[in-house]
Amino acid sequence: MSAEGRAERTAAADAQCIEAYAAAGGPEVGVALVAVGGYGRGELAPFSDWDLVLVHDDAVSPGSVAEQVWYPLWDAAPKLDHSVRSFSEMLEASTGDLRVALGLLDIRHLAGDRGLVLRLRTTMLAHWRKQARALLPELRTMSIERHRRAGELAHASVPDLKEMYGGLRDAVVIKAIVATWLIDVPAVDLESSRRAMLDVRDHVQEMAGRSTDRVVPEMWDQLAERLELADGRIAQAHVRTIGRRLTHLSRLAWRRVDGVLERSRPGAPRRPRLAPLGHGLALASGEVVLAPGARPSRDPLMLLRASALAAEHGVALAPPTAARLARETPALPDPWPEEARRLFVRLVGAGRGLLAVWETLEETGAVSRILPEWERIRLLPHASIIHRFTVDRHTIETCIEAVALLPRVARPDVLLVAALLHDIGKGSLTEHCVAGEPIARRVATRMGFPDDEVALISLLVRQHLLLSTTATTRDPDDPATVDLVVDTMGEAEALALLTALTEADARATSAQAWTSWRARLVLDIARRAARALDTGIAAGERPQATVEIPESVRSGSISFRAEPLADGARVWAIAPDRLGLLADLAATFAVARLPVRACRAWSQGGFGVSVWDLDDSYVDAAVLRTRFSAITEGRLDPAARLAPSAAARGSEPSIEVRPEASSKATVLEVRTIDRPGVVYTVAAALARMEIAVRSAHISTLGPQAVDVFYLQEASAGALAERRAAEAAHAVRAALEC
Repeated sequence: MSAEGRAERTAAADAQCIEAYAAAGGPEVGVALVAVGGYGRGELAPFSDWDLVLVHDDAVSPGSVAEQVWYPLWDAAPKLDHSVRSFSEMLEASTGDLRVALGLLDIRHLAGDRGLVLRLRTTMLAHWRKQARALLPELRTMSIERHRRAGELAHASVPDLKEMYGGLRDAVVIKAIVATWLIDVPAVDLESSRRAMLDVRDHVQEMAGRSTDRVVPEMWDQLAERLELADGRIAQAHVRTIGRRLTHLSRLAWRRVDGVLERSRPGAPRRPRLAPLGHGLALASGEVVLAPGARPSRDPLMLLRASALAAEHGVALAPPTAARLARETPALPDPWPEEARRLFVRLVGAGRGLLAVWETLEETGAVSRILPEWERIRLLPHASIIHRFTVDRHTIETCIEAVALLPRVARPDVLLVAALLHDIGKGSLTEHCVAGEPIARRVATRMGFPDDEVALISLLVRQHLLLSTTATTRDPDDPATVDLVVDTMGEAEALALLTALTEADARATSAQAWTSWRARLVLDIARRAARALDTGIAAGERPQATVEIPESVRSGSISFRAEPLADGARVWAIAPDRLGLLADLAATFAVARLPVRACRAWSQGGFGVSVWDLDDSYVDAAVLRTRFSAITEGRLDPAARLAPSAAARGSEPSIEVRPEASSKATVLEVRTIDRPGVVYTVAAALARMEIAVRSAHISTLGPQAVDVFYLQEASAGALAERRAAEAAHAVRAALEC
C-alpha cells in the first residue's frame, strides 16, 4: 500500500503545482516548473518537503510568475522548498555544490516548457558524467563523514531511515554513482531494498504524525502490524536487514569506484593485478579473491583462510568469492583440525579489519558454515538503550576491543573466542549468561579446544558480568565481596581473562559503560581478587580509610569538601553521625540536581563520613551547606521537591535482600527507574525504621538505577530475617508513592 500511497501523494501534489503554475500565468515556452530530489523521484512521504524550482531560459524573464506561483503552494505543502533559477544558474549551482548536483539528477517536469526540462535533464546528466571522476572522491568523503556522525542503521538502537549508513541517503548516492556509467551494482537488489525502506518510512511518518525518519522503540509493534509481520522483534529484523543490504551495496559500489579510479591513473594497468597469497587465493584491487585455477571443493579450510587473510590485511573479502567459498568448500570435520582453529582465531583477532570481513560473511551466508549458532543473535536488538549496537555488532566490537588487551593474558585464543561467544545466549527466555554457557561449551568443543580450555571459555561466558556487577553493587571493603570473585573464578589465569573480557565488553557497549569511575571500581576488585588468588590470603579485609575530622565538625556542624575528578567531582561530607544523616545528604545533592554515580558512607568515632562521586564537575561546597541546613532545619521539604514523574510512578521497582553478599550487614539491592531522589527516598524510609546504612553503592546505567545498601541495626549488627523483609517492603512502598 505504501508504493500506491506515494504515487497518490505525488499525483495530488503534481495537480496542485500544475494548477498554481496555470493560475500564475506561467508560459508554455522558456519557463518551466520542475520537481527535484525526493519529489522529483516521486517518493513523497506523508510529510515530505516539496522541492520545487522555477527554471527559465537565460534570455527569458519569468516575470510575475516567479512570485505568484508559490502563494497557493505554501498552504498545500507540508513544507515548501523553492527557488527560481536560470538555465545557466542551474548548471552553476550543480557545479559548485555536490548536494545540489545530486538533487538535480532527479529533475521531473511539472508544468511549462517540456523542451526546456528535457534539455536541462540531458545537460545535468552529461555534466555529472563528465565531472564524475573529480566529484566522486568528494562524495565519498561526505558519505564517510555522515556515516561517522549518524551511525549504522542495521545496528543502531534507534534507526534513522534516511541519514544512517544503509539508509535512504545511501540509496540515492548509489543511484548517482551508477548514473556515472563507471560501475554497476545489482539493480534489482538496490531498487527492491530502496522501495522497502521507503515503505517503512511512510508508515513511521504516519504513526508519528509528523516528518521524521527515526524509528523509536515504542513504534516497533505497531510497525509490525502495518507491515503484516508477527511482532515488533521481527519488524526490527526486517528493517535492519534492509539497512544491512543497502550498506553492503554501498560498500560494493565504492569498492568498484576505487578500482575504476585506480585504473584511470597514468601508468596504471588496464586490468587488476593479482598478487598471489598462496593456497589458491590472491589480492586484487583491495579484495581477497580466488586465484585462477583455485578449487575450493578440495580445501575445507579455504573459507577460513580467505577470511583471515582479508581481515589481517585490512582489505575486503570479495562477496562473489565469499559466496562461492560458502557453496563449494567442504564442511569442516567435528572437531575442527588444529589449523582451522588457528585460522579462526586469526580472523577474530584481526582487529578493526574483522568488521567488514565478518559482515561480508554474513551477507553471503558464509557465517552459517562457520558458526551456525550466530543466527540466534543476528540483528538482535539489546533490551537496554545504553548499547550502541545490536547484539551481533556489539559482539564483533567486543572482539575488536579485546585485541588491545591480548598482551595482558596468557591465553589470547581463549579470550578472543570467549569475546565472540559472550552474548550468544541472548534472545531466549533464560538469563543470557546461563543460556550461553552450554552453547559456548558446544562451540568450543566443535572447534577442537582441549577440555580444560572448553571449561575456561564456558566459565568466562557464564560469568562475564561478574566483575562489573560486583564492583558496582557490592561493598569492596566487605570480605564477602572479594571472596565471591575468588570463589567463582578459582584461578588467577581465569580472573585475568575475565578482567580483560569485562573491559572489552564495556568498551564495546558505550562510553557510559566504561567511564573512569567504572574502570576504577572493576579493576580495583580484580586486583584485590588476583592478590588473594596469588597469595591464598583473603583480600577483603582492607582497613577502612581514616579521615581527619575538622574542628568545625567536632563542634557540631557539617563539612563539605569538593575536589575535581577527570569526569566529574568528588565531595567529602563529614558530620556528627546520626540516623537519617545519609537521607539528608542524599536530599541535598538531589535538590541541587547533582547526579550521584557512587557513594560510600561509614562511621568513624561517632562521626559520619561519606564520599560522593558526581557527574557534574562544578560543585560549590557553600551552596551544599546552605541546602543541607535548609533541609535539616525544616525550611525545605525534599519530599515535595523530589516527587517522581508519572513514568517513574508507573514503574515497579525491584527490591531484593541478598543474604549471601555479606556476613556483617544485611544487603538490600534496589533497581528502579533513575530519577533525582532515589537514594534519599530509600535512606529516609530506612531512617524511619531506625535502620542504619553502613554504606551505599550507587550505580546508574542508562535509565536504570542499581543501588545497593549495607544495613545494620542502629545498635550494630545485621538485620534479622523478618526485619530485613519489613525494610524491603518499606522501601518498595516509598518508591511506589
